[in-house]
Amino acid sequence: MSYVFEEALEAAASVKKAAGSPVVGVILGSGLGDFARRLPAPEVVPYTRIPNFPPARVEGHAGQLLFATLEGVRVAVLSGRVHYYEGYNLDTVTLGARTLAILGIKALIVTNAAGGIRDDLGPGQLMVVTDHINLMGVNPLAGPWDPRLGPRYPDMSRAYDPRLRAAIHEASRRTRVHLAEGVYAAVSGPSYETPAEIRMLERLGADAVGMSTVPEVIAANQTGIHVAGISCISNKAAGKGRTRLSHREVMEETRRASSRFCKLLAAAIPLVAEAVARRSRKAPAPHKPTIEEQRSVGRSLKAGKGGTPGRAGGKKP
Repeated sequence: MSYVFEEALEAAASVKKAAGSPVVGVILGSGLGDFARRLPAPEVVPYTRIPNFPPARVEGHAGQLLFATLEGVRVAVLSGRVHYYEGYNLDTVTLGARTLAILGIKALIVTNAAGGIRDDLGPGQLMVVTDHINLMGVNPLAGPWDPRLGPRYPDMSRAYDPRLRAAIHEASRRTRVHLAEGVYAAVSGPSYETPAEIRMLERLGADAVGMSTVPEVIAANQTGIHVAGISCISNKAAGKGRTRLSHREVMEETRRASSRFCKLLAAAIPLVAEAVARRSRKAPAPHKPTIEEQRSVGRSLKAGKGGTPGRAGGKKP
């Protein structure tokens, strides 16, 4: 058994009072933190005050968990993520998403900065993710299985919920923020891809490429949360443009797109909440155990045949 559920449970318990009952969770990617700064009267909890949360060390990631009410919808926003390429194992990379799941979110919107592979995807373009290709060489579900995390073999045929995508497209129409669609490929990084690798990704069917998101999406799908993804295209992928790639360019382009991104996301959140509410009215969700009930299950598992849990994937740096 892995310790990741215990760590997420402890993190969720520490922020439960500030959280309230969040319906929609958001993970903000590189340079997209302006959305967090625009939240109305947020409760702000730095990652340094949350048990087991690692510090956000990459530029453009504030390292804060914020709770706010937006148009009547309670939201939980992870402003900043940690990455596999920083040396963290995937238990740690997915800890934020799993913490939001324990807090009770029904939908998760993951965002990222990505390189545009498809010719029409240039800097500043926003793209709703329809599917992904995991080329990171790792999977967050590998290793010992804790049944409290969800099924051992979750179905990923609808990793990005079509109803949530439709809600985001409706937000695009209402705000007049142009939105493309495409497949996101995840690589481990941190070096940017070579032109040959981009040609390979193009032939595989990828429209954009980045170094995050997929582990969180897999973990969220395992827990049964509905997922949507939005990429901010920060640059043309290697071999597609004339400039050399740099993180500074990524930050500059995401900041330029920030106003449109924030406008789209703010309009999308209540529509996403309504989409999951309609689904739950048709098929009522099963009872979700409280934090204390899940702790009790953990104690039973430890006392059973599984013995003492062990961490999968190596130690934290």
